[in-house]
Amino acid sequence: MPTYTPSAPSASSAPAAPATPRTATTGAHDSAPAVSAPPAASQLDVAGELLGLLRETGTEPRPDIQLEALTLAVAADLPVLLWGEPGIGKTAALTQLAAALDLPLTTVIASVHEPSDFSGLPVVGDDPAEQGVPMAPPDWAVRLVRAGRGLLFLDELSTAAPAVQAALLRLVLERRVGALRLPPGVRIVAAANPRSSAADGWELSPPLANRFVHLRWTHEHEVVVRGLGGTWPRATLPRLDRERLPDAVDFARRAVCGLLAARPGLVHRLPSSETRRGGPWPSPRSWEMTLCLIAFATAAGSSRDVLSLLVRGTVGDGPGLELLASMDRMDLPDPETLLADPAGAVLPERGDLRQAALDGVVQAVRARPERSRWDAAWALLVRALETGAPDLVVVPATTLASLRQEDWDVPASVERFAGVVALSRRADRAAGRAAAKIADAAKAGR
Repeated sequence: MPTYTPSAPSASSAPAAPATPRTATTGAHDSAPAVSAPPAASQLDVAGELLGLLRETGTEPRPDIQLEALTLAVAADLPVLLWGEPGIGKTAALTQLAAALDLPLTTVIASVHEPSDFSGLPVVGDDPAEQGVPMAPPDWAVRLVRAGRGLLFLDELSTAAPAVQAALLRLVLERRVGALRLPPGVRIVAAANPRSSAADGWELSPPLANRFVHLRWTHEHEVVVRGLGGTWPRATLPRLDRERLPDAVDFARRAVCGLLAARPGLVHRLPSSETRRGGPWPSPRSWEMTLCLIAFATAAGSSRDVLSLLVRGTVGDGPGLELLASMDRMDLPDPETLLADPAGAVLPERGDLRQAALDGVVQAVRARPERSRWDAAWALLVRALETGAPDLVVVPATTLASLRQEDWDVPASVERFAGVVALSRRADRAAGRAAAKIADAAKAGR
């Protein structure tokens, strides 16, 4: 009988050795050195580099009336409040402004603070009866005082509760936080969303709203596209002409005082609705800010569009537009100067200003009717007819003709106006007929 002798275990039957973890190798042989995966920390470093590249942006000189109005108000040391929908770029604009002006930026979210954070916390000393109880300021105010300069950004102002808004009054107007007074080198800018789009928003209280220059912040498509491409508009302080400073102050005072002398009801007009009270409205305080802004805009040679944003953002649209119209009339030539030399008279190029200048001449003749002045006015109207739009002389010519006295001969130049007046009357009749047809069609469609 054969004897069974166990043989050595084969490779297939031997117990498997513990598997050794392997990583990808650079070569085809098992003996090639293994390359370990990079640690997570180094990947975060690479991510940081990418984020740094994304944040690298440049600036370019580019006309931007919003930014120019903001920098002008900041230069005038007036508190500014930017109104805009969420995500419109208010915070980014302030960050870029602080960097461009080389001012340290201090951001304070008004809605997450208590009133005592702005009025100061009482600190009891060794002898309160002798030393009193001082109001300790918050740390951000101390840092601003130590720096001596900076841009204080009060964000989310429309989400601050009424009690917090009341505590902000002294900070915005007097620059005081507790026992500290912010240095002159600190500028204050705030931002807010309209109540309809704010998170648990409130209307601004009238006393707080009346302390700001209100600027509506909107986006411009081309600016956003170029900014996302890496180039944003450059914020620069206005270049004030030192030689124009006295004239700028004189012009600003004449503009504001001239309007308020003629319109005393505009000195103080508190709006009736709660929403409008939270915006710009006229008061002695806001008129003083307006005067300051006009002087700065005049000394800087700013455009009318920039001045319009600032004036309307301080006293409101209605009073602001009245002021701008009054300032236009200040630049009109003196009617007596025009009557003295009709042949050499220089009339405004803008149609509305030319019309106002001609009306002023006719009113001057009405106030002192003389044959020589009447003839000079007709000569001036002829010059206006030759150098501008003919329709602008229709009303002044008609009014001037009505001032003729019996012993005054009609100038031969009057015949040149006959065609213009007739054409204007035909146009008026045609417009009247068209309006009548529209009204009839509207009635028939009812």
